Amino acid sequence: MATSAKAKAPTKDRLLTAAHRCLLQRGYAATTVRDLVAESGANLASINYHFGSKERLLNQALFELNSQWGEVIFAALDGAGGSTAQRWQQVIDSITERRDLWFVNFEALVLAQHDEEIRSGLAERGDGARVALARSFAGVTAENSSAADVHRVGSFYYSQLIGVAFQWLTDPETAPSAEEVAGGPNLG
Repeated sequence: MATSAKAKAPTKDRLLTAAHRCLLQRGYAATTVRDLVAESGANLASINYHFGSKERLLNQALFELNSQWGEVIFAALDGAGGSTAQRWQQVIDSITERRDLWFVNFEALVLAQHDEEIRSGLAERGDGARVALARSFAGVTAENSSAADVHRVGSFYYSQLIGVAFQWLTDPETAPSAEEVAGGPNLG
């Protein structure tokens, strides 16, 4: 009798993989212990043994997916052409290709209101995102600018990123094009 690949992986890894899948397919709030057990092939007690609670397992998986989101977005930006519109097109493409990953990250924001671990984890990751966005969009780095400038420029692009993502996730028919985002408001 052949052992399945799922059963060969250590239980802790299977639980994390199951939590990733459940978060992407069902979301945090809708994922139950029963879902995690069924998806992982592990027993109920293993969740508490390895993570202490369902919430700690889901939080760890959430942070791993948040890191994966960062890798996806910054790989897209690093591979983009030189123009700002081309960079924004890469961002928009990443949103449309990985909607599940973007939705998980927006759900984390809602969860942060009542979960200090999630709030502080997102804040820490936000600092890294600001630094990477300042570099990717404006060439502003700690080597050529002050920490305050990196924060200011990164915060501007981070705000744009979240707004663009929200629009593409909720109403792609009227969401701004890459050219519109890159051009900014032309009210003149």
